[in-house]
Amino acid sequence: MNTSRRKFVVQSTLAAAGFSLLRSKSFASPFASDHITGLQLYSVRDDMGKDPSGTLKQLSAIGYRYVEHANYVDRKFYGYSAADFKKLLDDLNLKMRSGHTVMSAQHWDDSKNDFTDVWKNTVEDAAAVGQEFVISPWLDEALRTDMDKLKKFMDVFNKCGELCGKYNMKFGYHNHDFEIVTKVGDENLYDFIIKNTDPNLVIQQMDIGNWYGNGGRAIDIMKKYPGRFVSMHVKDEIKSTKGEMGGEPYESTVLGKGVLDVKSILDYAKKNGGTKHFIIEQESYQNMTPLDSAKEDLAMMKKWGY
Repeated sequence: MNTSRRKFVVQSTLAAAGFSLLRSKSFASPFASDHITGLQLYSVRDDMGKDPSGTLKQLSAIGYRYVEHANYVDRKFYGYSAADFKKLLDDLNLKMRSGHTVMSAQHWDDSKNDFTDVWKNTVEDAAAVGQEFVISPWLDEALRTDMDKLKKFMDVFNKCGELCGKYNMKFGYHNHDFEIVTKVGDENLYDFIIKNTDPNLVIQQMDIGNWYGNGGRAIDIMKKYPGRFVSMHVKDEIKSTKGEMGGEPYESTVLGKGVLDVKSILDYAKKNGGTKHFIIEQESYQNMTPLDSAKEDLAMMKKWGY
């Protein structure tokens, strides 16, 4: 994950007072096929900021049928209410099966032993727009190494899975890179998250690119925890362009042009990881436009059979 994306997620956490989530009747989720391929809209963030409707129209014309949001503030997706955004998507033959909304400690009220209304609204809006997954893409730094606080928050993760289940949705967590280098006792943070969340309540969305710079290898992690990765962020990585990534060693690139054996990862994930959602995300473009990059990414996924 690049520095700007990390900053974006942190800022989203601070804006969480305006977030909303979903409800679900069962944890099981029907899929129209054995998998879907979509685009994380952070990949075209500047275009979405200027012209959400026009950008989504271009993505539909390219051939995308599924998108994942990264902008939900004050009960609106890219400035649209849940109902209006769903209509916009429907009109363009698009569906939004998942979205990124940071769930932080402030969304749980200890005095009431319940989620805040802000978070309940977040879940409701996610359901209204047609999501299957409500995915939190961040973990408060204050929680990461405090075992007692972290264990308590993992219990909140499980409770959120129950809340989402009432709306026929799933709750999930999306990794960055800090999870595999941060220690909690004698194990890394990601192991702690996996071991302290109920797989029937909390799915994992693996970002295969975020792991890479810190030595994480997607297939090795899936071998350790088979079946836990219902959703995946599909990325390829190259050595970072000078200055572009704020000192990070790798940045994302068009699929098939980087150092990851992405197709092998996808095939393994589909067979052994339990993966149903393959969500393309590209954050750096090497002098291409984001939309042109998204077009090439989708073409490569189709070439690979996804």
